[in-house]
Amino acid sequence: MTHPMNTLSLVADIGGTNTRCALANGREVLPETVRRYSNAKYNGLAAVLQTYLADEGQVVPAAACVAVAGPVRDGVATMTNLDWTIDRDTLMSATNAKTVAILNDLQAQGHAIGDLASAAFRPIIDGPETSAQAVRLVVGVGTGFNAAPVFETETGRFVPPSEAGHANLPIQSEQEFRLCRYVSSAHGFPAIEDVLSGRGLERVYSFLCDEAGTPAKLSAQDIMAACETGNNNLARDAAGLFAKTLGTVCGNLSLIQLPFGGVYLVGGVARALAPYLSEFGFKDAFQDKGRFSPFMANFSVSVVEDDYAALLGSASHIENLRAVQ
Repeated sequence: MTHPMNTLSLVADIGGTNTRCALANGREVLPETVRRYSNAKYNGLAAVLQTYLADEGQVVPAAACVAVAGPVRDGVATMTNLDWTIDRDTLMSATNAKTVAILNDLQAQGHAIGDLASAAFRPIIDGPETSAQAVRLVVGVGTGFNAAPVFETETGRFVPPSEAGHANLPIQSEQEFRLCRYVSSAHGFPAIEDVLSGRGLERVYSFLCDEAGTPAKLSAQDIMAACETGNNNLARDAAGLFAKTLGTVCGNLSLIQLPFGGVYLVGGVARALAPYLSEFGFKDAFQDKGRFSPFMANFSVSVVEDDYAALLGSASHIENLRAVQ
């Protein structure tokens, strides 16, 4: 495939297992250019990007922006679930792009929220009409967990970095206390991500099986499949406990950030759980804040069903950078 030189942007979404790359024309991701690469086959991001650019006809991008599943500090990203370190010099050298940027993957999701079509959102909790400048909150539930506010400012969209998934799990009941003890036995600290993630759902299932006296393990995919078929009550109970915990955490974060523009759940686990959130008590847990419970009606909640949102957000961010240069 051939492309015009030095006009398109390279965008990439780097997860713990796979990296997805694409080209973007301004804020528009070109769907026919999306490719997926297994990280295990490469020794670093530079090799992945160079392979992708070769696969796309040796295109030379004008800019490059990558979204990374891990913290970014001073232009350097450290992967949480992958032994890669990514910096601006490496990105510039691998792509020959003049403008480069590195985002946390949740930041990229946040940058996409204002540009997604309405069809990309699945409503979970309705809320009042609000202005386009209202703060939004993006919550990622997938391989890990994270959350960050999205601010619309006079100089553009701002999504601060965050590692919210490593804060403590909330405890409101005896069962939640026992779950925290169970999670802590693995590595001594009950973090939100230890429950609200793909592997977290698997832990919740194992916890309930142990408590029932029938120790067992099941993959997150199989747990969700059992919810659909209804042939495993403990799987449904695990998804239910997961949904309620997610509601509690999202409610807590909403009181901190006041996202009158809405809460947006992103990530593969969030999409898989979306059909069951209402049934499993997400709304009740979200709004269960004592005397502040009525106030929680100010916040709508939706699931983002566009799997390319991180690529779109990366394209939006790098286009903003190019515009101010």
